[in-house]
Order: sequence, then structure tokens, then C-alpha cells
Amino acid sequence: MSNWRSVFYIIIPKLSIAFLVIAMLTIIFACERKNVKNNSISSDISSEQLQSPEVNELQGPESAKSEDTVKQTSPIKESQNQKKLPRLVDLGADKCIPCKMMAPIIEELKEEYAGKLEVEFIDVWKDPGAGKQYGIHVIPTQIFYDTDGKEFNRHVGYISKENILAVFQQKGIKIDG
Repeated sequence: MSNWRSVFYIIIPKLSIAFLVIAMLTIIFACERKNVKNNSISSDISSEQLQSPEVNELQGPESAKSEDTVKQTSPIKESQNQKKLPRLVDLGADKCIPCKMMAPIIEELKEEYAGKLEVEFIDVWKDPGAGKQYGIHVIPTQIFYDTDGKEFNRHVGYISKENILAVFQQKGIKIDG
């Protein structure tokens, strides 16, 4: 009888843990499938979520800005007749919540500041090489470039349109004028 008691006390808890892990994984995958199907942002996002958004990691817990991975320059798309513009690159994914929150802001900046600011969105889940090229580890990440194509700032997470414009203004880059 002693053998059965030891089996009961050793194996049953381990099986319980295994079933618990399986149940948690099932819930996670079910939630992920639901997020893939739902492409819209919930309109009831609280101001707390906006101020401290969930950030999705791409390659572990390293910081988003490390000296050896940050690109200082980026190729600027320009034609011979086009003047050099300041540039904003938003790296994210169309399925992450903070990235979805950024999408309307990026589109609004593209439309409102056409000819004054170059705005680009890169989906790093569809183009994984872009994350490595730009040296990012967390999405969304916004990279700010001056008119010479030199990076002067990075931001990780959600950022408002006003704060984006303020970053350019602090650098002395006038976009409104």
C-alpha cells in the first residue's frame, strides 16, 4: 500500500500541472485566434492603456535602443526634383494592439503632412528582416529622421500625434510651416 500512496502523491500533482499547462495554452491559442479574426480596435480603450500600452516583444527582453544595433542613417526615398523631408518610420504589426492604435495616427500624418513629412509604416511580422535592419526589439517603435536622413530619436509603444510633432519641433524641424 505504501507504493500506491507514493505514486499517488508524486504522479497526480505532476499530471495536474500538465493539465493546467495544457489548459492555459489552449486559452492562449484561442485568444490569439480571436485577435487574428478581429481586425478592429476596441473603442473602449481606457486612458491608462494609452499612457502605458502593452508592448509586444520581438526578440527577448533587451532594450529597444542599444548602441550596437541602432541604425544612425536610413536610405531616404527621393526623386531628383523632390526636396529632402524629415521622416518618421513606424515599425509594428497590423495585429498588435498598440500598433493598431497607431495606425490612424500614421495615416493622418501621411495625409495631413504630405510634402512636408515622409511617413512610413513597416509590418515586421510580414517583413521580419526590417526589424533586424532597423535594430528594433519591441513593437511598435517609431524612428525619427532629420532632413539629412540621420536618426535623432526613437520611441517605443503608443505615441500621440501631438507628441510625434513635438519630437520634430524639439529637434528644430518645422513641419507645420
